[in-house]
Amino acid sequence: MKFGLTLLALTILMTAFAPDVDLVDSATNPFFTPYNTPFGVPPFDQIKPEHFEPAIEEGIRQQTAEMATITKQTTAPTFANTIEAVETSGDLLRRVNIVLGNLNGANTNDQLQKIAQTVAPKLAKHSDDVMLNPVLFKRVKTVYEDRSKLKLSGDQLRLLEKMYKNFVRNGAALTLDKQDRLRQINGELSVLTLKFGQNLLAENNAYTLVIDKAEDLSGLPASVVAAAAEEARKRNLADSKSAPQWVFTLQNPSIMPFLQYADNRSLREKIFRAYLERGNHNDEHDNKAIMANMVALRAEKAQLLGYDNHAAYVLEESMAQTPEKVAQLLNQLWSATVPVARQEAADLQAMMNKEAVTGQDKGEKLASWDWRYYAEKLRKEKFALDEQELRPYFSLESVREGIFMLTNRLYGLLFERRTDVPVYHPDAMAYEVKEADGRPLGLIYMDFYPRASKRGGAWMTSYRRQEVENGKKITPVVSIVCNFSKPSGNAPALLTLNETSTFFHEFGHALHGLLSNVHYGSQSGTSVPRDFVELPSQIMENWAVEPEMLKLFAKHYQTGAVIPDALVDKIKRSSLFNQGFETSEYLAASLLDMAYHTLKPGQAPSDVVAFEKQAMDKIGLIDQIPPRYRSTYFQHIFSGGYSAGYYSYIWSAVLDADAFEVFKQKGLFDAKSAQSFRKNILERGGTEDPMTLYRKFRGGEPDIKPLLRRRGLMKDV
Repeated sequence: MKFGLTLLALTILMTAFAPDVDLVDSATNPFFTPYNTPFGVPPFDQIKPEHFEPAIEEGIRQQTAEMATITKQTTAPTFANTIEAVETSGDLLRRVNIVLGNLNGANTNDQLQKIAQTVAPKLAKHSDDVMLNPVLFKRVKTVYEDRSKLKLSGDQLRLLEKMYKNFVRNGAALTLDKQDRLRQINGELSVLTLKFGQNLLAENNAYTLVIDKAEDLSGLPASVVAAAAEEARKRNLADSKSAPQWVFTLQNPSIMPFLQYADNRSLREKIFRAYLERGNHNDEHDNKAIMANMVALRAEKAQLLGYDNHAAYVLEESMAQTPEKVAQLLNQLWSATVPVARQEAADLQAMMNKEAVTGQDKGEKLASWDWRYYAEKLRKEKFALDEQELRPYFSLESVREGIFMLTNRLYGLLFERRTDVPVYHPDAMAYEVKEADGRPLGLIYMDFYPRASKRGGAWMTSYRRQEVENGKKITPVVSIVCNFSKPSGNAPALLTLNETSTFFHEFGHALHGLLSNVHYGSQSGTSVPRDFVELPSQIMENWAVEPEMLKLFAKHYQTGAVIPDALVDKIKRSSLFNQGFETSEYLAASLLDMAYHTLKPGQAPSDVVAFEKQAMDKIGLIDQIPPRYRSTYFQHIFSGGYSAGYYSYIWSAVLDADAFEVFKQKGLFDAKSAQSFRKNILERGGTEDPMTLYRKFRGGEPDIKPLLRRRGLMKDV
C-alpha cells in the first residue's frame, strides 16, 4: 500500500522530469490552470509526457518564490505568516508530482521512467533547499519556542510541532559542511530508490514460463489454464497454425496458482527460482549494489542527524518509537510461530511422502516450491476445502458490491459509477462517493488487473488530499490499484479468498482517505505513522470472512445462489491452516528489514545474498520457507517508503485484532461502534497521537492476545 505524505516528503519521493522549460506553451499545459473536469480530477486525456517538464520547473519556481516571500517578511514570525504559509505552499508542484508518481506506479512506460530518473535529484535538491533554508528554519523555530504562549488548537499545535521536528530531522540544525553531505546523500538516494523499483518492474516483465505440452498442465484448474492460454495469445505465441502454448508469468495471479496446483515439480521449481532470483542476475537490472549502497547511505544519513542507525531515525516518528520495541514484538511473535511452522513442514513432508510413493517426488525432501502444492492437498484432506470451489462465489463484481454494502451499513456511504470522469487507463473505473444524505464525500478510482505498465502488488494512493482551503472543504480523490485474476473465457474475474481479503484491505485505506475530516492537508487521511496506517485497512479484512458478511455478498456468478453453509463452515474451520507459514514468511521479511537498517555506517554488507542468509540462519528460518520478500526484490523497503517499517503490518495487526473485538462483542454492523471508529480514527488523520486516538475508540491500549488467538499461535488464551 502507498500512503499519504507531507508535501516536503512527497517532493522527494514523487518523480517527473525537467529538460528545457520552453518546450510546451503554458497556455496548452493542463497543469497550469485549474482542472476543468468533473470533481476536479486530473485531465488524464489531455496530459502528455512533455507537459510534466515545464510544470515541474514552474512548480519549483513558484514554491521557491513562496518561501522567499515568507523569509523576507519584516514582521515577526507567527503561526499564520510562517507555519500555515509553509503548509499551503507548493500547490502546483504537489499536483504535478502526484500525477507523475501515480502514473509511474500504475501506468508507466520507458519515457516516464527516464523522466523520473532525470528529475529525481532535482526534486531532492529543491526539498533540501527548503528544509535547509536557515532563515526559514529560524522563523519556524521562533514560533515553535513561543508555542506555549500561543492560543493554538490541538491540530495547529501538532502541525507546528511536526513541522519543526521535520526541519530538524531533515538537517536544518546541522553545520554547513554536514548539510552539504546530507544534500549529496539525498540526491543519490532519490535516484537509487527509483532505479530499484524500475529494475524490479523490468524483472517481473522479462520472465515467462512457456508450456507447449498439455501433460505439463496436469493438476491446474481449467480457469488457470485458460488464463495461461490467453496470455500466450496476447503475446502472439499461440495461433491456429501452431501447437497450443500456455504462458505463466511472475505476476501473482499467474505464479501462485501454478505453485499451488501444478503437478510437474520441476516446472514449479523453475518458475519459483525465477521468482526468488529477481534482481539477482548480475545484469543491468541487478539490485544488489543498489540496495547495498542505499543501506550505507541511510546509515550515514542517520548518523549525520544524530541517530545510531536508520531504524532509530525512522522509528522516532512511529508508534513503536525505538528498534528495541520493534524487536520485542517481532521476537515474541517469532518464538510463538517457529514451532507451528516446523509442525506444518513435518505435516507437508508426510503428505509428500504419501502422495509420492509412485510419483516423481518419491524420496524427495520438501522444498520451498513444494509448500503451496502440498499445503493445498493437505487443506483438501483436512477440511475438504478446494479454493477453486470458492472462486465462483467471489466474482469481482460481487466482492465490490459487498464492500459497498458493508461501508453503507457501517458508515452510510453511497457509491455511484461515473463514466464522465477522465481515467488514466481503460481498466480504471471511477465512483462518486456520497454521505447517506447525499452530500458529496469524494471520488475513488479502482484499477484491478495486472499489466506490463503496472508494478506488482496492491496499494492505495490519492490524487487530491482532503483539506480546508479558504474556508471550503476540499473533497479527496483516492485510488486503489491491484493485480487480481483477470476474466477468463466466458467467466468474469473470479477472485481467490486472498484476493478478496486484499480488496477489503485496500478499501480500508481508501476509507481512511475518503472519510478524512481535517483542516490541514499534511494531516489528512493516511498521513499517519506507518505502524498506525495499516489499522483501517487490516480491520476491514475481518469482515471479508465473517459468516454473516459472506452471506450478504458471496453469491455464485452464474446462479446467484448464496454461498452454502458448508463452504462457509470450511472457510471458518480452515482459518488457522498454514498460519505458521504465512506468519513466519512475513516475520522473516520484517526481521530482514530491521537487520539491514540497524547497521551503522561502515557495516553495509558487500555481499547482500550472504548477509540475508546469515540473518535468516540467525533467527532459525526453516529452509522450506523463504522470507516473503528477498533482499533484491524487497520493494517495500527499498522503493516503497517502508524502510525500517515493514514490521508495521504486524504492529497494526495487534491493533486491528483488538479493535475488531468491539464488533464481535456488540455486533458485526453495530452503528455506534462504526461511528466511533469513524470519528476517532478515520476522520482524524494525523491530528493527534495515534495511541490517543486508539484509546478514544477502544477505551484502553491494545492487547496482543486477540492476534495470537486469531493466528492459532496461543491456543490457551
